[in-house]
Amino acid sequence: MQPLIIQCAVTGSADPDPERRPNLPTTPGRIIEESLEAWRAGATVLHLHAREADGTPTQRREAFEPLVDGIRAAGCDAILNLSCGTAAGRAERDERLAPLALRPEMASFDCGTINFGERIFEGDLPFLRRMAAAFGEHGVAPELECFDTGHVGLALQLREEGVLPPGPLVVQLVLGIPGTGVPATIAQVEHMRALLPPEASWSVAAPGAAQLPMTAYSILAGGHVRTGLEDNLHYRRGERATNARLVERVVRLAAELERPVATPQEARELLGVRA
Repeated sequence: MQPLIIQCAVTGSADPDPERRPNLPTTPGRIIEESLEAWRAGATVLHLHAREADGTPTQRREAFEPLVDGIRAAGCDAILNLSCGTAAGRAERDERLAPLALRPEMASFDCGTINFGERIFEGDLPFLRRMAAAFGEHGVAPELECFDTGHVGLALQLREEGVLPPGPLVVQLVLGIPGTGVPATIAQVEHMRALLPPEASWSVAAPGAAQLPMTAYSILAGGHVRTGLEDNLHYRRGERATNARLVERVVRLAAELERPVATPQEARELLGVRA
């Protein structure tokens, strides 16, 4: 099997809530610190959302820049995957693309419209085409986040239209998100995976209690994995997690299943991203 790429989603875009989410890093300094700890634990991709000084999610380029600079200044060679999401509904359409100006190696490309919790996450085709053009303009590799079967179809359509950068698709199957109605199950992984071209790189992100079993299956099935506090605040029931502990568990699990963990350089080669 290919070496396993471990991605750590460090913070996400949930609003700060010290009572409900005391372990979630929500200040720039703490996000940088936890990113470095996750990298040292074995993460080769760091998925970053930005926050203002008070912890409010934002898509402002100026909020992403100190995260990128701080992580790189510490000597971290992990792939930085910046979010092009909505900052919990605070950014719409083209506002979401501001981080691309920093020219990261990779950024998230949410491939369609979904119900996300109690709100609508918009991704109509004209916007997806503009987003693809912006990725190409800045030389950023898209991680195609597919929350449902139709999103895989849209990714394939955009590739056929020639608006996505050339090369194998890099797909994140995001399953079990409240509001989507798409379960985090092995059957769903295999259903969506069967639609992908053989050369596509795929991984699975699943929230909460589904994270660990989906991680184990992805390791066995030859996919890659995403862990981190964006998706799961607990190490086990009643025990809070840190990003590093979640990554360390994946490393141990991969060792038990005899799947080597990719280095950052191996991850770049497997994902086809520029250094």
